[in-house]
Amino acid sequence: MTANLKPQNLLPRTTKWHSLQPIWQGGEEIVKQGLPHSQLAPTWQILLLGDGSPTRHLRLLTGEPTEVDVIDMSLIGTDDDGAPEGIAAISEPRLRRQVWLRTASGQRLAYAASWWDANHVDEYLQNRSLPIWESLSRLHTELYRDVQGIYYGHCRALELAFGEKGPFWGRHYLFWHDRKPLTLIYEVFSPYLSKYLGKMR
Repeated sequence: MTANLKPQNLLPRTTKWHSLQPIWQGGEEIVKQGLPHSQLAPTWQILLLGDGSPTRHLRLLTGEPTEVDVIDMSLIGTDDDGAPEGIAAISEPRLRRQVWLRTASGQRLAYAASWWDANHVDEYLQNRSLPIWESLSRLHTELYRDVQGIYYGHCRALELAFGEKGPFWGRHYLFWHDRKPLTLIYEVFSPYLSKYLGKMR
């Protein structure tokens, strides 16, 4: 089934997404072996380097449902959009989605940008206001989360949005389904989560 993307289903295109300006970053080898605990506490490593659902983790940590505020759904066509290298695995034309992940009471916990094959996004995000994990779980979609990179860096827009000082920790990963890349996701977590996870280091 091919999605029919109609203009009214999309928000006006924004020219950028909120990437970190890295102070430090690591690739797949770092992700596999983990970081020294003096650099990033074990509890934070479970969140950042684990292959579990962040929306599920956030719900368990806060005791509140994790809700999504969609701030961007833009057709970007063949543009690589300044995304991580994994963007090449996502078929064209592409669509970029940006969201805030927050508690039901309104506390922003994370930011996420994701890139999808625009012709098939509606098959997987039937209700675009749901977190990706919840949408795919409802479809009983089998997934593999392939964490490919981790970042520590600054972003002024995220400081304002989270109401927290940087630097921030983030990551990017590919979701695989049926041995094919489904979406590329870039996530940044708010230091507010130290309330539940303890100090970052």
